[in-house]
Amino acid sequence: MNYITDVIAAVSTPPGKGGVAVIRISGEGALAVTEKCFRPLSGKPLKDCPTRTQIYGHIFDREGTALDDVLVCYFKSPASYTGEDAVEIYCHGGILVTRSILELVLSHGARPAEPGEFTRRAFLSGKLSLTEAEAIGTLLEARSEAQIKLMAGPARERLAERIAKIRASLVELLSSAYARIDYPDEDLGDFSDSEMLSALYNIKEDISSLISTYRTGRAINEGVLAVIAGKPNVGKSSLYNLLVGEDAAIVTDVAGTTRDVLVRTVPLGSTLLRLADTAGIREADALDKVEAIGIERSRRYMSECELLLAVFDLSRELDTEDEALIQSIAPLDCTKIALLNKSDLEGRLDTERISGHFDAVIYTSATDEAGTVSALTEAVNALFTDGKIISGDGAIVASARQHASLLAALESVRTAYESLRGGFMQDAVSSDIERALEAIAELDGRAVSEEVVSDIFSKFCVGK
Repeated sequence: MNYITDVIAAVSTPPGKGGVAVIRISGEGALAVTEKCFRPLSGKPLKDCPTRTQIYGHIFDREGTALDDVLVCYFKSPASYTGEDAVEIYCHGGILVTRSILELVLSHGARPAEPGEFTRRAFLSGKLSLTEAEAIGTLLEARSEAQIKLMAGPARERLAERIAKIRASLVELLSSAYARIDYPDEDLGDFSDSEMLSALYNIKEDISSLISTYRTGRAINEGVLAVIAGKPNVGKSSLYNLLVGEDAAIVTDVAGTTRDVLVRTVPLGSTLLRLADTAGIREADALDKVEAIGIERSRRYMSECELLLAVFDLSRELDTEDEALIQSIAPLDCTKIALLNKSDLEGRLDTERISGHFDAVIYTSATDEAGTVSALTEAVNALFTDGKIISGDGAIVASARQHASLLAALESVRTAYESLRGGFMQDAVSSDIERALEAIAELDGRAVSEEVVSDIFSKFCVGK
């Protein structure tokens, strides 16, 4: 088995009944494999038919029996998704016919494609950068409209363009530094020290600007861990059920009903929430062991969350449990929103006492579910995504791997900048510029370990 040169094949459409199924074949012998089982109605060999054109004909098994009438399209290298010779067979949808055609293709010399292998070959042939390949993988798993826009063509291209610009600037600086090293007696350096400082500063700002988008990208792509917290019986579980769209949490008038942490993934506008409903936090001598464990878990989730939704009963005055909640969340390093629940009742809560501790305060009510969801959606999106994807006003970093590579590049550029400003020669900072370039190369896939590549493509489904 040769993973680079083998002809591979897989069904690239979902299994089950459907109007049309697509079988993908890729590799140097893709055309020969297809011609062993496909006969165009015109009688011409497939190799003599126009490329990138759907050709009507029939698939025949080894006994010469027609299995299905199909359309076949041949993509000659490099004008294909993978960059290799490729064929797509469009047959009638259905488990049996699709499986029969795939098995026939495999019997003629192809092997089953591994998860993500078509896109991996596109990456290896230079058709896609690693960031673009990652975006395709995420697009396949998209759970919100914002995720689709983040990973769609224009957004991917903007990120690739920004990375290419940073890379080109680093290469230019490194070339100048190398010229000074190799030919110290010649005036070959493209940059004076002041010009190099200015260039390093601009690169540093460009990288920092990209890094700053990760909060938005992560909120849309991976989701924000959001914790609903508050004392018992303020409406936490009712709010949770409203947002997840089902009765996931038990709601009663009995304090301490919620004993464990419930977590669901919920798209809220352009932000994806990993929403957690927690046990009501209270101090009581009569707490049973299970409720005490639940409260401890609540506090742990609060300490780890990125968004805290603190629920208060607007119809009651602040009590010691509310005050304790406010004090406990004050030192937390997260975004905080106060939800003043039961806003349909007469307000007795001192809202001024609360507002100074939160990034946003919104009013909610079980009698106005649509208004509650709308207000919370607006507040969360304003704090996390701010419409950046919808407006399409720039590249956005969406994966932890990309973020880590940019942080490494930024650290090296900062070191080079500070060293040059401190009096070091250009040749002395070349190693730092080189390390920054290596980090960028890992980002776009020019220099990345096989382990990282395998991990990325293993998350794809078969046929992609």
